[in-house]
Amino acid sequence: MRRVLMIAHQFPPIGGSGVQRTVKFVKYLPDFGYKCIVFTRQAKKAALTDDTLYLDIPADTIIYRTKAWDLSEWFFPLNLTGKFIRRRVLIPDGERLWEHFSIKKAIQIVKDEKIQLLYSTSQPFSTHLLALEIKKKYPEIPWVADFRDEWTNNAFVKAYNYNLMRIRKEKHMERRVFEMADSVVINTPFMRDNSVRDNPDLAYKFRVIPNGFDREDFEGITNGEPNDKFTLTYTGLIYGNTSPETVFKALSTLLDEKKIDPAKIKLCFVGRFKEGNLTQMAKAYNVLEMIEILPYLSHRESIKKLMMSDALLLLLGKGTDAIYTGKLMEYINTGKPILASVPANGAAAALIKETGTGFIADCDDIETTARHIQTLYESWLAGEKPISPNIKLISRYERRELTKELANIFNSLCR
Repeated sequence: MRRVLMIAHQFPPIGGSGVQRTVKFVKYLPDFGYKCIVFTRQAKKAALTDDTLYLDIPADTIIYRTKAWDLSEWFFPLNLTGKFIRRRVLIPDGERLWEHFSIKKAIQIVKDEKIQLLYSTSQPFSTHLLALEIKKKYPEIPWVADFRDEWTNNAFVKAYNYNLMRIRKEKHMERRVFEMADSVVINTPFMRDNSVRDNPDLAYKFRVIPNGFDREDFEGITNGEPNDKFTLTYTGLIYGNTSPETVFKALSTLLDEKKIDPAKIKLCFVGRFKEGNLTQMAKAYNVLEMIEILPYLSHRESIKKLMMSDALLLLLGKGTDAIYTGKLMEYINTGKPILASVPANGAAAALIKETGTGFIADCDDIETTARHIQTLYESWLAGEKPISPNIKLISRYERRELTKELANIFNSLCR
């Protein structure tokens, strides 16, 4: 087997949707002739953990960990200063310290493990800077840089309103990664188009491998008993300009018009949220009695919640046109209708349309959102299924098949 060093700052026991992509690549790459050696951070103080993700990692996988250097994990109140330094001082992100202090160890691992190929994944973008240093030392080793999210075109990064000097510096860093990497894998066609627009001379390097779902994660999980309330579920995090406010406004409108019975609707949030902000917003729109908030669950338990729901909620704010989000791929495999409050002309909306898996309203379109909620609610009352998913198209997003695409890229570079 060829030996590939997988540089992934986010790796189990760290949980969350961003971990899934790398975990599944590590799970299936041995099927295509690649042994994974993982380089990541220590996770003793990580805020979000999920030990069940280890079940997907082959037993013989070698994992190297170095000190996290995460300033946000300092004790209170120093963690507040740490968070400021991470966001405003360290460039491109708070993991720059981890990258800097890990270079020596990573280079030694390449030598000791006889690494034949490099793979780095972001976020954080400092993982690519670490891979870049290895590439300088070993230019003959092929390097694949994987972008789960955009860097300088990222809506959440732009929301920080960095000064022009920093923006230029990050543009230069991003360009350097694109130049030095032998192949650049990007999560969505929209993201690829943005990268080609900014780097037309490097267009030949950019390849799209989207997020996906693992059929094995769904094995043994059934729909459960029928719900006594129409249950609309959101899983994951809420951050940046992502907000359920449009959905709350739409529910409030339907209540005022007496088109829904509040005793027969439940909106369930499963994950990590600022619970006070969420309940305060729900209270302001008189929908608090319909809201249920559950803590972060293991990946399998989260899928169980999806399968026990009647519909699934997807939220994305303005400026996130290029994003799919990891949860969307699992959403489309459930067979449950999706209520998408997202940029109407963006990547997530396009995927839902193509796969026939849901209803789309622009993220600030209250009227259309309300109409879709009413359609889903009335379909539930009537015992009808309001969608006809394209199973053949959905199957293209299965994790093993996507890993095969990555392995094909590896093969082309190793020749």
